[in-house]
This record gives sequence, C-alpha cells and structure tokens, in this order.
Amino acid sequence: MRRQRTRARLRARAAYDDAMEITIGIRQVARELTLETNQSADEITAAVEKALAGAILDLTDARGRRVIVPSEAIGYVELGAEETRRVGFGKA
Repeated sequence: MRRQRTRARLRARAAYDDAMEITIGIRQVARELTLETNQSADEITAAVEKALAGAILDLTDARGRRVIVPSEAIGYVELGAEETRRVGFGKA
C-alpha cells in the first residue's frame, strides 16, 4: 500500500514538474489567476483564440482541476516558458 502511494506521488510530481505556468487577467478583478498546466503553448493559444471568438476558456491544470473563465471576463493571458524545471546547482 505504501509503495502505491509513493508511486502515485512520484507520477503526480513528474507531471507537475513538466507544467507550464499561465497567468490570466480577469477584468474588474484586482487579482490575477495563475495556474500550471501540462498542455502545450499551442493548445493554450488555440483555447484562448476560441474563447475570444465567443466561447468560454476551459483549461485543466497540472493537478487535474478545471478552470473555466467566461470570454467577456478575459483581460489578458500570459504564457510562461515551455521547458522543464532544472534540479541542482550546476550550470546548464
């Protein structure tokens, strides 16, 4: 049982480490919405373009939670770098 939980945690952490950070500015809201997702930049761009055409912005974060934003509420969308996180202190 303990091994299963450990393996599940490692899989979840590996998925989270490959995530890309997205920041969404919501109109008339002081705070911005930040999430990390495993979707590619092209997938996010396509979803944002579809949302701006009149649909809703529907994204899933790295932990499996869904974020749904009405298209008229989107102020801006900022995509982070699409690279894996490095571990350690060595130079790359």
